[in-house]
Amino acid sequence: MFLVVVDPIGNAPVFAGLTRGGDGAHRRLMAIKGVAIATSILLLFAFSGDWLLTALGITVPAFKVAGGLLLFLVALDMVFARHSGLRSTTEREEQEARSRTDISVFPLAFPLLAGPAALTTILLTVGEARGEPTLFFAMLGVLCLVMVVTLGCLLAAGQLMRVMGETGANVVDRLLGVLLAALAAQYVIDGLKASFTST
Repeated sequence: MFLVVVDPIGNAPVFAGLTRGGDGAHRRLMAIKGVAIATSILLLFAFSGDWLLTALGITVPAFKVAGGLLLFLVALDMVFARHSGLRSTTEREEQEARSRTDISVFPLAFPLLAGPAALTTILLTVGEARGEPTLFFAMLGVLCLVMVVTLGCLLAAGQLMRVMGETGANVVDRLLGVLLAALAAQYVIDGLKASFTST
């Protein structure tokens, strides 16, 4: 699921476009910094997710329903290969990013890598792992592995796009989108079940 919401293959062409004209060293620096910052944001949410929900007075079932609906919208974007503010930058944000030399924080780390869908997924999975330290740290390990894969995709963005092309990247995105839609529906079902059984 982390692989789907971070979407390294889908973000590779965006990264290639944002760093077009830069030399290899600049692209490597942006990729490493962007992934490091995104990983830090996601880990911060992993460790403070429970506290955040409690502080806001949000129950885990309610967050599951809301998070599931949000992830379903992301899945629709992926299946229909369209770009909304959930998974990508807006047109104005892209124009601002092109005028910057450092794109590592915005828009790369946020919202492209550690966007709303990824943050929602982190909070939901942390809720599932509550009271199970082994599962919690296993999830963190998987998250770090996904971020390493993401770094590899960003560093190889040029070669990846030459091999897959835009159509190939969209096909992979569509397949992952179907899986994400099913997972999102499961979150909504689980959240509704938990809400009705607790009342």
